Amino acid sequence: MQGPNLSSEELNEAIKGVFRSSFGEEFKESISAEIWAKLEEKFLEFMENRLKISVERQKELTLLERIVRVEEELKALRELEEKRFESLMREMNARFEAMNERFEASQKEMNTRFEATNARFEALQKDMNTRFEALQKEMNTRFEAMNARFEALQIDMNTRFEAMNARFEALQRDMNSRFEALQKEMNARFEAMNARFEALEKRMNFMQWLITGGFAFLGVLLALLKFL
Repeated sequence: MQGPNLSSEELNEAIKGVFRSSFGEEFKESISAEIWAKLEEKFLEFMENRLKISVERQKELTLLERIVRVEEELKALRELEEKRFESLMREMNARFEAMNERFEASQKEMNTRFEATNARFEALQKDMNTRFEALQKEMNTRFEAMNARFEALQIDMNTRFEAMNARFEALQRDMNSRFEALQKEMNARFEAMNARFEALEKRMNFMQWLITGGFAFLGVLLALLKFL
């Protein structure tokens, strides 16, 4: 509970009123004004210190109450979260049990299907083995005939590739000589371009200095015109 908000002047007046009502006018008349003023000042300092201490204690108690409330709210929130977690775990366990039952039933059905599929694959494998053996014999005879044809074709291709290699070598030499001449021509052109760029850069530098000098001259001229 917070008390009414008083200004320092109103608080001082209230303390002085308490002091006067406590001692009375007869006591004030029996002593000098200086002693009365000192007593009033000391009483005022004493009451102000007491009020400051009480306000600080009230703030500390308010802070402790807030801490206790926060701890109670955190405790209630933790209990609520634990209950929600327990309900969630029960629901998840029930779902996992149902999923396990479904997986077991599915596993049994898959095992029966795989067994039937394995039997069909074994029969198919036997049939395919007999067919592949017959096909392998036929392919061997055909591959032998193809090997003979490939050997004759390889000899023909070797002679043709040798002739092509000779033509490529001559073409390579011709291209090398052309590339060398083209390289020399390009180098000469790049050197000429570098010389033109250097001359252009010198002209740009000269124009830059000329523009800078012109602006400086205009600035000086404008300054002189202001003074004149």
